[in-house]
Amino acid sequence: MGVINRTPDSFYDRGTTFAFDAALRAADTAVQRGADIIDVGGVKAGYGEHVTAGEEARRTVPFIAELRARHPDVVISADTWRAEVASECAEAGADLINDTWAGADPDLARVAAEYDVGLVCSHSGGLAPRTDPHRVAYTDVVADVAATVTGLAERAVELGVGADRVVIDPTHDFGKNTYHSLELTRRLAELTATGWPVLVAVSNKDFIGETLDAAVTDRLAGTLATLAVSAWEGARVFRVHDVAAARRALDTVTRLGATETGNGGV
Repeated sequence: MGVINRTPDSFYDRGTTFAFDAALRAADTAVQRGADIIDVGGVKAGYGEHVTAGEEARRTVPFIAELRARHPDVVISADTWRAEVASECAEAGADLINDTWAGADPDLARVAAEYDVGLVCSHSGGLAPRTDPHRVAYTDVVADVAATVTGLAERAVELGVGADRVVIDPTHDFGKNTYHSLELTRRLAELTATGWPVLVAVSNKDFIGETLDAAVTDRLAGTLATLAVSAWEGARVFRVHDVAAARRALDTVTRLGATETGNGGV
């Protein structure tokens, strides 16, 4: 899952793909380098200037429509927590709604059902969208995540979303500190054991930076190591900024796994 931020203030690319043409070029490159999914977002996840639903839709909906025309076989994901924006994105051709704020808008799952698109069910520790945790604590962060995301997944299916279109995301760093995000990575197999396909969105995140004392621009090695561990533990979808490097790392894990099970690799 290659990331395209239609925002001027993304923590990672600082607006590199805010312009329409620049975003299209980045999406084309991501597909060429091995992205199966393009994730399009119109609002920075963290604190920043308020973005209305109308402005979010202006940034994402026409872009998704153009992306659908250019890449008819690529899965397009709309990264939004707002049902009204998700509806417009689905109309424009999005296949998946990536809700990183754990059902903050309860109608989002209904939109996924109405348009017969997929839904990512996440965990934010009860935080409202675009807020950061303060002295967050869990008795067992993995158990809390598992209960939340499976509950949201089951609710989505009850509302009419196809069970084969639901993905769960432990949502590293959202409502969590570095210890929590590391613990989720170590114990990711407990989430993959639920039977729901697991998405990991760890690319260049703060927990990697704090663990390695690395700036945002120096977190690729930590990102790839975390992706490799996550893949080995059974994750199925990987949201990344550097598609080519991630694809190489994940292909290596796949071949190692094939060798271990006696299938001989490639």
